[in-house]
Amino acid sequence: MSSINPMLKPGTFKLGTFSTNADGGSALSKVPERWTAAWDDVLEAAQIADRAGFDFILPIARWKGFGGETKAREHSFETFTFAAGLAAATERIALFMTVHVPLVHPLYAAKALATVDHISHGRAGLNIVCGWNPDEFAMFGGKLVERPYDQAAEWADLLFRLYNSDAPINFEGQYYQLKNAVTSPTSVQRPRPVTMNAAFGPPGRDFAARHCDFLFTTFTDIEAGKAQIADIEQRAATAGRDIGVYTVAHVVCRETEQEARDYYRHYSVDQEDTGAVDYMMRQKQAFSRSHDESAYRLYRQRFAAGTGTYPLVGTPEQIAAELVSMHKAGFEGCALTFVNYSKELPFFCERVLPLLEQAGIRSS
Repeated sequence: MSSINPMLKPGTFKLGTFSTNADGGSALSKVPERWTAAWDDVLEAAQIADRAGFDFILPIARWKGFGGETKAREHSFETFTFAAGLAAATERIALFMTVHVPLVHPLYAAKALATVDHISHGRAGLNIVCGWNPDEFAMFGGKLVERPYDQAAEWADLLFRLYNSDAPINFEGQYYQLKNAVTSPTSVQRPRPVTMNAAFGPPGRDFAARHCDFLFTTFTDIEAGKAQIADIEQRAATAGRDIGVYTVAHVVCRETEQEARDYYRHYSVDQEDTGAVDYMMRQKQAFSRSHDESAYRLYRQRFAAGTGTYPLVGTPEQIAAELVSMHKAGFEGCALTFVNYSKELPFFCERVLPLLEQAGIRSS
C-alpha cells in the first residue's frame, strides 16, 4: 500500500464525504430514508467512496445532539475509533479524525492519530477544531475557552514536537504542562499527518494559516467564495506558508432537475425537523463563526438540508458544472453530504465522476 496521503497527490480536484459518522449526516430532516449512521451502512458508504476514487472521509465531532423529533446528531461515532475501523476496511482513501482541542489532550491525540496512520499506511488526517456549542462542553463540566485558537496553537505545536523530538518533552505552557512526555510510535507521515481546520472568523483562519495544510470554509455563492479564498491565501502568505482551501456541499443528484428540486424541497422544507434546525441555528449564530451573518437570515433551507453548506441540486451534468466552477474559483476540493450516502453515492459516482474526468479536473 502507498504511504502517500491522497490529500497530497497533485493535479486533481479532491472529493470526500462529510459527516457519515453522525445520525442524519448533514441533513436535519424527518424523512424515513434519512441516514441513521448504522455501522454497516457507514462501512458500505466508505467502501463505495474508496472504490470510486474519492480522496477523503471527514467526520464531525459531536457529543450532544440538536434535539428535535429525530434527536439529530445524538447518535454519532467518536472519530479516532471511527477512522481506525475504516482504515482496516479501505485501501486508498484518506481518513480524517476531528478533535475538539479543549476536550482531548495533545499527548493522547498524538498516540491515537499515529495509531490510525500506521493502520492506514499513511492515510490519516487530523481536523483540529475548538468547538462552538457550550451545551456540549457542559457535559464535560467545562465551558467555551475565551481564546480558543491560542489554546489550539499550543496544542498543535505540542503534537508536532511529540512526533519530532529525540528526547522526552518538558513543557510549561498556558494550557498544557508536560513532564518527560514521549509517544511511540510516531506517525508514518513526516513530520506529521496532514491537518485541516474549518474556521470562518479571523482568529481561526490565522491559526489555520500557521498550523494546517487545508482550510474548509462555507460560502453563499461561488463568486463570494473567491473572496474567501483570497483572504485565506493572504493570511497563509503572511505566515510564509501555502494552504489549500476546500468547501462543503450537500447533494441531491437525480436524472431530471425537477425530480431533484422536488426531493430537495420534500426533505428540507416539508420534512424539516424544525426543533433541531431552530436549536442548531440559534447556537451556531450565538457561538460559532462558521457562516456569514446573512446566511442565517436568508438560507434556512440550507441549514435544514445540509447544516448551512452549499446546495448541489440537479442533474449529473448540472452538478458536475457546479463542481467545475468551484475548481475554477480556486477551491482545491469539496466534501459532500447526501440524505442517504450508501443509496445515493453509487449514482453520483457512476454519472458525475466521469463528467469531472472529461472536464479535466479529476483522473480515474
